[in-house]
Order: sequence, then structure tokens, then C-alpha cells
Amino acid sequence: MTFAERLDKLEPRERKLLGVLAGVVAALLVLAMPIYAWSAVSSSRTENDEIRALIDEVYKARLSVAERKAKQDALLARYGRPAPALAGFIEDAAKQNGITIADAQDKPEVPHGKKYSERLTVVKMHKVGMLALVKTIERIEQSGHAVAVTRLNIRPRAGEPDSYEVELGVSAYDRKPDAKEKDKDKGEPKDTAEEEKTP
Repeated sequence: MTFAERLDKLEPRERKLLGVLAGVVAALLVLAMPIYAWSAVSSSRTENDEIRALIDEVYKARLSVAERKAKQDALLARYGRPAPALAGFIEDAAKQNGITIADAQDKPEVPHGKKYSERLTVVKMHKVGMLALVKTIERIEQSGHAVAVTRLNIRPRAGEPDSYEVELGVSAYDRKPDAKEKDKDKGEPKDTAEEEKTP
């Protein structure tokens, strides 16, 4: 029996229900394509957003690593230039601001871990003006060497405006090169005779 014959045998009410069912199925099929497409696009958009977020995180991490490396390189470069003898260094900074050093005393070197050591020099200055003192300290701090003012005692002189007795302590922090850096600094002697030979 064919499908058409079966339809002919159905009652009008059953044919109507079958028509409604066919219409619903057709409507579902028509709606299914846009819904599927929208779902696929939405899923792709979510994945793209996640990928974009991951790329942003990686980019930020790279920037952060680059910044940290730059800071570390700057720090190593600063420690790579050991500060000169502190008494003369402080005296030079003071002279440029019209201050005379009355007394300078080097303290014993203090180790800080295996790689660093601290040298401290304490100087005394008489009849120092506040502006000249501030400029001297600023010059010391901005010298580019790994130095810091670690002691500062200021006493005003009685009856003298803007005149102070000052005790100033400046520390220099030296970095000891490790074995690898020592080997790199030494380098291997080159055979100049071989270099001069032409192939």
C-alpha cells in the first residue's frame, strides 16, 4: 500500500492533525537553521573572546617580564660600577656646594650575604646651610653609583640662623662578581699570530 493510499484511508480529522504535525515539523526545520547558525556564531565568539583574553594576558606577561628584566639590568649596571673611595666622593659633592669636610672616618666593611658588601664613611661638617646640605645629599644620591645616605645627624648652632653641625654617613654597596663573571672578565688570550694568517 502506497503512502497516498494510506492518506486516502485516513479520516478528515486525522488528515488535519497530520497536516498540523507536518507544519510544525516544517516550522521547526526552518527555525532550526538560524538557531544552529546563531549558536555556532555565539560559540565562535566566546572562543574568540577567550583566545583574545589569553593573548592579552600573554602580552601583559611579556611586558611585565621585559620591565623586570630592564630593572634588573639597570640594577646590575649600577652595581657594575663600584663607587669610588667614599671620603673623596663625599668631599667632592660637598665642595661643589661650598661645604668643607672637617673630619672623615671609614668604618669596617660589612658583608651582606655572599654577593654584596657595604662600605660606610662618616663625615662631619661645621656651619652648614640647609640648602647646601640638601644639594650635597641630592648629588650623592643621584650619582649613579650604588650609594645611599644611611646616617644623618643635624644640630643647629646657637645664635646662628641657618647654620648647622652635621654628621653624614654614606654607604656604598659593592657586588662581588661570581665565578662565571670572573671567567668572562678574564677571557681567553687570543693568538694574534694565527689571526694574522690568511687562509
